[in-house]
Amino acid sequence: MPPGPLRILVINPGSTSTKFAIYIDERAEFVANLPHADAELEEFRGRPVLDQQPFRAALIERELTRAGYVLKDLDAVVGRGGLLPPLVSGTYRVNQAMLDDLRAAERGEHASNLGAVLALEIAQHAGVEAYVVDPVSVDEWSERARLSGSALLERYCLSHALNTKAVSKRFAREAGRPYEQLRLIVAHVGSGVSVSAHEDGRMIDGTNTREDGPFSGDRAGGVPCTKLVELCFSGKYTRKQVEAMLFGEGGLYSYLGTKDLREVERRIAAGDSRAALVFDAMVYQIAKEIGAMAVVLKGRVDAVLLTGGMAKSEKLVNQLRPSVEWIAPLVIYPGEDELQALAEGVLRVLRGEEQAREFKPQRPMLQPA
Repeated sequence: MPPGPLRILVINPGSTSTKFAIYIDERAEFVANLPHADAELEEFRGRPVLDQQPFRAALIERELTRAGYVLKDLDAVVGRGGLLPPLVSGTYRVNQAMLDDLRAAERGEHASNLGAVLALEIAQHAGVEAYVVDPVSVDEWSERARLSGSALLERYCLSHALNTKAVSKRFAREAGRPYEQLRLIVAHVGSGVSVSAHEDGRMIDGTNTREDGPFSGDRAGGVPCTKLVELCFSGKYTRKQVEAMLFGEGGLYSYLGTKDLREVERRIAAGDSRAALVFDAMVYQIAKEIGAMAVVLKGRVDAVLLTGGMAKSEKLVNQLRPSVEWIAPLVIYPGEDELQALAEGVLRVLRGEEQAREFKPQRPMLQPA
């Protein structure tokens, strides 16, 4: 491990912005969020997302120079993991196989695909290693968890793995026990809701925010399949419209016309019974999935962890608590700090607490992420 404090550049690219930070050990010393105007991104319209690499890398390096940072002072660079094949959890070195997979974009084009390529470009300028940590495609399920009931429709794992794994390990540190010896249920409640079961250091089952589980701000979660088939073949909607109903215009937005939980709570406080019912139903569904994961763990659960943006809601926490605390203590980690989670993943490697993993493509997903 390098002597003294460790300096890490963390990069989290979004569709219309690039967020990055300099961490000194676990402390964020400098954080920036560069918005990208429509005019700036216009030249990339219709092109692979990785074409934006030179544009975004130049902006990051420019801002770091303005802030007085020198790339040669970095100990590592880490980017958000993109739509990679199913992987076991961990911190991965960016290698040529990973770049080839991201360029092929077989699982879809997404801004997060830029994380690895941006990290590698800047890491090469700095003369250090580049990493990604716990991409959304982390998949540690047992084989029986993949069977859906139809041989044509395999369940697949897609979750908030980065934050889920980070809070699990944070809880383990606070409890003074290895994560690998804990049995946890983690409910990430944000723009999407994913609930997962953790045993022996692995996320062995969970909900997929695009396919099943509770509804959230704009995602429908699990819906009645027969009625969905009828809707798809009604001739009233295009495929794009149906997909939007499930992902982007579902959940709270479908019922109440808003994705903002704070607005829903304001309406409830003003006496809106419809808003109260929808809020209650969402919390009810989250509690049901936590209960289902307790069954996966055979009722032996050390803690239920609640994290994500909606975990900041006292109303949601207070309403959820009596439904799940009989399973295990409910521990709250409000918000989702992806930059912190990325930094912590690399620190574990640099400090010798974990070994960096080498990316090797695994079996293809049956459905795109």
